[in-house]
Amino acid sequence: MAADNPDHPAMASRGSHRFSRALLALGASLASTALAVAGFASPAHADWVRNDQWQFTTLRATAAWQESTGTGVTVAVLDSGVDANHPDLRGQVLPGADFVDGTTDGRKDPVGHGTTVAALIAGRSDDNSGVEGVAPGAKILPVRVLDSQNKYRDAANVAKALHWAVDHGADVVNMSLGGGVRSPALADAIDYAYRRGVVVVACTGNELPDGTNDVWYPAREPGVVAVAGLAEGGDTPTLWSGTLTGPATVLVAPAVNVLGAKPGGYWRVEGTSFAAPLVSATAALIRSRWPRLSADNVINRLITTADDLGEPGRDDLYGYGEVDPVAALTDPDVPTVTRNPLLPPSVAVDSALEPATNAQGAGGPVPDQSPSPATPSATPAVAAAAPDERAALASSAGADIPPLPPWWAFGTSSAAVLAVTLLLYRRRA
Repeated sequence: MAADNPDHPAMASRGSHRFSRALLALGASLASTALAVAGFASPAHADWVRNDQWQFTTLRATAAWQESTGTGVTVAVLDSGVDANHPDLRGQVLPGADFVDGTTDGRKDPVGHGTTVAALIAGRSDDNSGVEGVAPGAKILPVRVLDSQNKYRDAANVAKALHWAVDHGADVVNMSLGGGVRSPALADAIDYAYRRGVVVVACTGNELPDGTNDVWYPAREPGVVAVAGLAEGGDTPTLWSGTLTGPATVLVAPAVNVLGAKPGGYWRVEGTSFAAPLVSATAALIRSRWPRLSADNVINRLITTADDLGEPGRDDLYGYGEVDPVAALTDPDVPTVTRNPLLPPSVAVDSALEPATNAQGAGGPVPDQSPSPATPSATPAVAAAAPDERAALASSAGADIPPLPPWWAFGTSSAAVLAVTLLLYRRRA
């Protein structure tokens, strides 16, 4: 057994894990440079994509898979929809729902943001190419709440979508979106999810030139696993300069230079939108290994086994630290709790409600025409990125996108699109 073998990858100490980061960062940097050139020269092959997932190596996902791959767990992705026909997600996406205009069942994505998030969670691992998810055994329940401009205007609609996801079998919910104003309707929906044993994960948000420095909502709702972003490289992980942090911060995860799947191929993205799904995937791994473990204890295992960064113990910059899938699955000393450890003591716990039935997702008909996927030209690249994050084109300097009026809430999806189109769809068994 792994616990009896000190040389087992899962038993590597956190000190040695941190010591190896410099080597991992150097290797990832070299691989990125070499493989990007190979990708341009031979766009029919996507093997370089698999090798360029630096965050995947940092989180030691392969070692975690010796304990769990997420099989049997459903992760709802409340986002812009998910391209179920992307090679990395084929067979991974359940029928979902569309709360924007009802024209899809969630399995179309006119923006690309939701597809990127979904593949980071459950991208296929049954071959050697493309984006691989941290929980490749999990299934994605796509719930579209972001429109073609990657924003939502009414948090109450997101609340309805969250209710729907809980009622249709979600074990974990990922919300890579947010706004500045608290929504009572969405707070009620989060409480509804919590009372039915569903883990809710959200990104903390990203700094804006004229925006607030407060963690976005719903990440700052008590009980939600709020995820901030880490920069790439270095022996000791550091915060990404664009991440929002504060008293609500729970965990951190890689957020920059992330190679992600999008309709038609791949792109590089940055933002807390892409840190949150790495935590959602880890929650799926835990739920798969211990199917009867309560949401309270899934969250407790996430925060207790996190790699502590910054000041000792929890702090407002890093929360409890960087999510550690291996430790979350192997640490034998995590205590059992009887309530969500992220809730303040004054919040009463009502356990009278039973967990929702673990049913399959269902949605409306898929339209005859597919929304246009993002293209590598400058205009679509900016359109595919949420207005609340910086979008940097690989072929030019990064440019800030002007924020929309403050009463609009946005999905957090900054995207740095590769200069050459990487239409890397390929036939897979």
